[in-house]
Amino acid sequence: MEKQVILNKRRFELTINRLCYQLIESHNDFSNTVLIGLQPRGVNVVARLKSQLEKILGKEVVCGNLDITFYRDDFRRREKPLIPSATNIDFVIENKNVVLVDDVLFTGRTIRAGLDALLAFGRPNKVELLTLIDRRFNRDLPIQADYIGESVDSLSSEKVSVEWKEIEGEDKVVLYTPESNE
Repeated sequence: MEKQVILNKRRFELTINRLCYQLIESHNDFSNTVLIGLQPRGVNVVARLKSQLEKILGKEVVCGNLDITFYRDDFRRREKPLIPSATNIDFVIENKNVVLVDDVLFTGRTIRAGLDALLAFGRPNKVELLTLIDRRFNRDLPIQADYIGESVDSLSSEKVSVEWKEIEGEDKVVLYTPESNE
């Protein structure tokens, strides 16, 4: 299983920084915008964006985490049950601009579940999607990201793994073909 590095540490950092400036272009000072990371891995992207945005803006950016476990369409189809994570949205999203954030956009099903879960918290003014990696092919649903860190063309049998310094020891994104028993 040979891994191909899509984003190394330096390009990873540049990509996060570029996404921050794209968000600032659209949302100015974030006075009416919140970032919400989809559990489990979108929260890592949000944490990194929040840190960088706050350095650039010099003010706090409101962020939250959203667990979509019970909104997934494959929830009851899995042999191994999904374990819910904690949702942390301690602010009002009513009439706010919400940027949903995930690490990899592939079929669109996770984002659909995220939209369903988000609406349980109110009616936002606008919802946008930010993804660190967009696997452009094999969408099951007509979902498209507004902010894309990197687009990747890959086979459906391949996997994209976003690795974080805080978890795996290094910031990078890799593409690989899993062994048949994964």
